[in-house]
Amino acid sequence: MATWMRHFTHFAALDWSGARGPRQRGIALAVASGAAAPALVRPGHVWSRAEILAWIEEAAASRADMLIGFDFSAAFAFADRGAYFPEWAESPADVPALWALVEALAAGDPHYEVGGFLAHPEARRHFRHGRGDVGDLYAPGAGRLRIVEQHQRATRQAASVSNFNLVGAAQVGKASLAGMRLLHRLRGRVPLWPLDPVPATGPLLVEIYTSLAARAAGIAPGRSKIRDGGALDAALAALGSPPVGVTGPVSDHASDALLTAAWLRAIASEAAPWSPAPLSDSLAATEGWTFGII
Repeated sequence: MATWMRHFTHFAALDWSGARGPRQRGIALAVASGAAAPALVRPGHVWSRAEILAWIEEAAASRADMLIGFDFSAAFAFADRGAYFPEWAESPADVPALWALVEALAAGDPHYEVGGFLAHPEARRHFRHGRGDVGDLYAPGAGRLRIVEQHQRATRQAASVSNFNLVGAAQVGKASLAGMRLLHRLRGRVPLWPLDPVPATGPLLVEIYTSLAARAAGIAPGRSKIRDGGALDAALAALGSPPVGVTGPVSDHASDALLTAAWLRAIASEAAPWSPAPLSDSLAATEGWTFGII
């Protein structure tokens, strides 16, 4: 699949949450501009998902040359079965249609929650909802994986879990579904790589894993959460970034966002992240890709 990179002046990283409620302490947003140290946007603020959407919309309106990474999955596995939801007549054909289906079924849920989608009898069949509540079409074991997730596991670049799993601390299914509701609203206004062509100017969205930034900074797998200002500055230095200068404790959500913003800046000018070998036009349209997995 042919793709290309371009110049950005700002690099934003969004640590996301799929938890219920109007505001989420698990959301953090950081921006690295120019060569300066990354900085939190509204430090100390407890974000709502609607506020994050508004912030991205403002970036789009200002035509900021910003690469915006979000820490959730833009799609579910498709290539392994030729469908997101086999045996469901309304299973969508591509990523935008998937977002539209999630929105249609969750439209009555407040705060971009997704209970309405997961309660649908056909949707329920594909997810692991609880330890004793597993849909009959949930794949045995770890659950279905996208090609990018299979590839990153095989090459040991990262360890991922199935988005169809909604159980445990590592699950990202609910966060991804909530994120799809935002992506649905941004469709046509902010392009998403690799689904959309990379624009010559303005913002661009990419899917990220914050653990990739931690690994690039030399932090061992399984120990990617940074909760100390000194450790954060050391990790930033490994990425060629100036220090943030925070002393004492720092939330892992804030450190994830800060470190990943610096990491995006460090790798965005490289060719490899924009042209991963397994990526094809059909994958871009149905499953997407995680920026930084090569």
